[in-house]
Amino acid sequence: DIAGFEWGCLTDGSCTYPNSPPLTSTADGPGQMKWFVGNGMNTFRLPIGWQYATPTLGGAFDLSEWGMYDKLIRSCLITQAYCIIDIHNYARWNGQVIGQSTVPDAPFIKLWQMIASYYASEPRVIFGLMNEPYKLYVDILTWAQTLQKVVTAIRAIAPKHVILLPGIEWAHADTFISSGSAAALDAISNPDGSKTNLIFDVHQWLDKPNNGTDPNCVTNNVAVFAPLAQWLRCHGRQAFLSATGGGNEKTTNCNPLLCQQMTYLLANSDVFVGYTGWATGSYDTSYILDETPTWLGYPWVDTPLVASCLYWP
Repeated sequence: DIAGFEWGCLTDGSCTYPNSPPLTSTADGPGQMKWFVGNGMNTFRLPIGWQYATPTLGGAFDLSEWGMYDKLIRSCLITQAYCIIDIHNYARWNGQVIGQSTVPDAPFIKLWQMIASYYASEPRVIFGLMNEPYKLYVDILTWAQTLQKVVTAIRAIAPKHVILLPGIEWAHADTFISSGSAAALDAISNPDGSKTNLIFDVHQWLDKPNNGTDPNCVTNNVAVFAPLAQWLRCHGRQAFLSATGGGNEKTTNCNPLLCQQMTYLLANSDVFVGYTGWATGSYDTSYILDETPTWLGYPWVDTPLVASCLYWP
């Protein structure tokens, strides 16, 4: 995850400047992506707050902000990597749940129509519809109906792009089945009835609260991913782990546990098609889950956890 364009966004779906576009000499998102690609990575998730993209609900792009964000996207594409656009608003606009409040589906649909039109000719751009929906006003079926409308609108513009579908309860993998997300999202289809390139978007952390706020790791999550893998195989579906990580200190126990998690995902890559770790971009080394490489003169130096666990063997 090349973070920064979503800084200032809160879990209530509000976004207030300043954000921190990773386009500076000290937060060199393009340089970091080039470094990671040189070490074998091929996918980056690029979060952005909805209000930064379109300051008015249902309005046009902010040309300055979107121009900078597009520069980050183009820098990703230059590396030949896959580039995930992530709207980082928790299924909300300024505290109101999309499609379940005073914020209707229409502005969210329009946003994705504009994005799809912007990148219709870029097949390596992936559409991550929404970061971590949680505590919806109505049930998961209503949220799935909103996502279906967005998928249908996108497919009229970009018929083959990969679309990532997030469930509820922070998109956690451990509740993806029990929350009803799996069944509800499984019903979403392309206009022709197929489910090609509709991939489930899940998050999973290794700390006790399962929210990425504690640098200490307590699990390798194999007990979480094993039943999900079975469900995905039985239903002919796939998932993408778009946020995971842990602390870098030797005392956190994250190195062996995260490596075990990633080894399991690799062994089950028929249903878990990829991952992105949280986070680099504008993050510095003081962040507890930092994955930003340190510039000490070429080559860059990866954090211990990235070097040990996040490069595929």
